Amino acid sequence: MTGRLWTTRVAALVLLLLLLLVVVRLPWAGDLGIHAATVERLRHSILDPGNPLVDADTPSPYYSPWTVLLGCVAKVTGVSVFVVLRLGALVALGVLVTGVWRYVRVLSARPAAPAFALLCLLLLWGTAQFAWSGFLGLHSLALTVAYPSVFALGLAFHLWAWLSRPSGWGVWLGCGVLWAVILLVHQFSGVVASLGALAVVCAGRAGRTEWGRLGAGSALGAVVLWAWPYYDFFALLGAGDGMDAVHRSLYRDLFGRYWLVLVGVAALGARWWRDRRDVLVLFFVLGAVVFLTGGVSGHWSWGRVLPAALIPAQLAVALEVVEAGRRAVRAAWACVLGAALAVGAWGQVGTLGYVVERGVLPGVVEERYREPWTGYHWITPWVRYGDVVMAREFPARQIPAYGAYTVAPGYPDFFLPDEGDRVAAVRAFFAEEAVGAVRRGIAREYGVRWVVDRGDRFRGAEGLRPVARGPGGEVLYEVVW
Repeated sequence: MTGRLWTTRVAALVLLLLLLLVVVRLPWAGDLGIHAATVERLRHSILDPGNPLVDADTPSPYYSPWTVLLGCVAKVTGVSVFVVLRLGALVALGVLVTGVWRYVRVLSARPAAPAFALLCLLLLWGTAQFAWSGFLGLHSLALTVAYPSVFALGLAFHLWAWLSRPSGWGVWLGCGVLWAVILLVHQFSGVVASLGALAVVCAGRAGRTEWGRLGAGSALGAVVLWAWPYYDFFALLGAGDGMDAVHRSLYRDLFGRYWLVLVGVAALGARWWRDRRDVLVLFFVLGAVVFLTGGVSGHWSWGRVLPAALIPAQLAVALEVVEAGRRAVRAAWACVLGAALAVGAWGQVGTLGYVVERGVLPGVVEERYREPWTGYHWITPWVRYGDVVMAREFPARQIPAYGAYTVAPGYPDFFLPDEGDRVAAVRAFFAEEAVGAVRRGIAREYGVRWVVDRGDRFRGAEGLRPVARGPGGEVLYEVVW
């Protein structure tokens, strides 16, 4: 066991080192732009930052306790937002690792259990590359390590660890506050945390006293949610339908993305055979039921709860390797898990591309690497903080990270009442048949000072003067009407 222990710990440390190197490079993809924009707005106005993406005075769920803290760091230090995001990623990664360690130590006293658990959480997924905030696969985590979801999930593991041990009123009330903070930081990860907490309480066969303390802690958490000043948390309960279209892809290619987790499902079966109220089994059932209900009912946004089924399965197989009955049984589980982890590592080997130059990678590895986005730093010599830029959806997801606003948000915004009008205005501005008067009216209505577009379709257009060219043939135009 000593040799296996050290091998497992070294493998886990190698993966953590890889993630630390990823933090240094901070590859840009997905939602990094809106998180950078959020911190940028808070840097300029902690108390009243306004909408993070468009020039409007509206609340936003992106203003969470975590991003407010990062905004304060940015304001006090004066360093770049992307430096602040790197610092935040390091803290979030530390919270996640320590949270996994604490919760796994509650489940098992075996020294190798936390390292096995970390390997399973990072590698035991599938062979189809997949990245989404709140999902802890190595490839996904490499692209989302600076997102609030990583910090929220790390806090969730700590919450489950605290709830798993007998404690007094202070801890229960503290857990209620922590639960609220998790929900505010990342709402979807907060649902995962809630299901995990419910599983812990149910598996612990709580008595009347514990249920009373749980109720008090939950009530205190609800007060924190209600009192949060930056947005109305409970208003988000009506935002599900508007988010469904974005999340439909979560129900596609399930086997390719997660088939290695079936090893963990088998481990859950073994745990259920030994204990019908096993905490990981209950956690898995709760997550699976919600996920399947979302798929059947067409509430695709419920797919974000899938980590509530994946995490307990991944932890279960890690624990079987170190705790299952006879030595021969543990050895069998170790062989199966070792093979699954090797396949999972190969499925996510493209992550190396985020820390190694492409020319150094072997061809078979380079094929699995996805090029990150280049960003829009090239517009910053001209575009100033608070300027409004007319851009399509893809650049609109990145441009606000540099302090500018866009006409329409690059992401659905439940709290923006004129979102539909803004999207229609962008569509009308870029329409082939649009005349100069239409574009001039839209530019004046929204205070547009700049336009970003690919190619030369606006060459010689009335009221638009090209000032810079960026990667991929994009052009920055100054509005001179």
